[in-house]
Amino acid sequence: MVNVSFPNAIIDCEIDLAASKSESNRALIINALTEGNSELSNLANARDTDTMQRLLNEDPETLDVLDAGTTMRFLTAFSAVRGISKTMTGSKRMCERPIGILVDALRTLGANIDYVENDGYPPMRVNSFSYNDNNKLTIRGDVSSQYISALLMVGPSLPQGLILELTGKIGSKPYIKMTLSLMEHFGVKADWTDNVITIKPQTYKAIDYTIEGDWSGASYWYSIVALSKEAKVQLNGLRKESTQGDSVLSEMMIQLGVKTEFNDKGVLLTKCEHQNSFEWDFTHCPDIAQTISVICAAKGVSARLTGLESLRIKETDRIDAIRDELANFNVEVSIEGDEAIEINSPVIDFSNISAVKTYHDHRMAMSFAPLGLLTNISIQDESVVNKSYPDFWRDLSSIGFNIK
Repeated sequence: MVNVSFPNAIIDCEIDLAASKSESNRALIINALTEGNSELSNLANARDTDTMQRLLNEDPETLDVLDAGTTMRFLTAFSAVRGISKTMTGSKRMCERPIGILVDALRTLGANIDYVENDGYPPMRVNSFSYNDNNKLTIRGDVSSQYISALLMVGPSLPQGLILELTGKIGSKPYIKMTLSLMEHFGVKADWTDNVITIKPQTYKAIDYTIEGDWSGASYWYSIVALSKEAKVQLNGLRKESTQGDSVLSEMMIQLGVKTEFNDKGVLLTKCEHQNSFEWDFTHCPDIAQTISVICAAKGVSARLTGLESLRIKETDRIDAIRDELANFNVEVSIEGDEAIEINSPVIDFSNISAVKTYHDHRMAMSFAPLGLLTNISIQDESVVNKSYPDFWRDLSSIGFNIK
């Protein structure tokens, strides 16, 4: 458990932001599919990325991805299409997260994959690959974009390429665009017309690439500025023309009291007036929904957050987790199925709080930590931040937070 507080809530700092694990893990898979080696600079030091690098480099018989969702989905497709016999497994929660849609798609292409325990869930055994002349797949667009990205990255290596039709509502679209943008950087072109993505057979080229800072990680710094009395925070490593969906923060957070100025180093964050109500569709940026929920609750902003379907199958059920932990601060959150939550006229109460539970979810810990600007707060299982932002507590301490 960690105790977090800040003496005067006045912030003036410069931070070299952690690199994006989303970009890092995609670049690592593409590099593994490339003839030759690209120099990948500024790779994330997140546990998910360390796991991806280790499994690619060591090539063990069993690929234990721990709790890394991107690593599980990307390595499953990578191993299947290359015909590499592997057992795919992970943590208890990882083995509760569905993968059947991806496995069914890979089987359609010719992969021989068997479930070890429960159909539709890890662990599973990737046995072999025998291409069956079928390069057309149909997959739901409202499931994890990681399934779609996994298929797209291996598409160019198929004898006839890949034609991928996305049906229904398409969620986390920026992550799909990020994948296609990185593929193009490494020499592979795709055509996305309407709901069909077409990739012809091509070969990746070895081209150097520098990973951008993590916009998801930036959300916690936006929260710190929003909840501070005074603030000037320079975040280094972010780009104005970013492929990351969470870069929408620069537009979103104006409503919640944070102004963004882009500069040569990244962004400068300062305080501004906030609105009393907030509404946003998080379909394409679900990873920042927890952060925004806490900001709204702490600032007394009535909020409606929609497009949250994918939060049910993350590291924890994030919709229920947000509701349950905000309830400890006497903030009422109403849930509308898997789609939306509402925070109605909140008045946050710190008089009877207990330690914030993290549910083995890195984003729960980091979303609630900025409340240390307002009160003494305890957060359980502080090591969960290692999944995406291992230096989080160190960075907070460096700017004056008391971390015990």
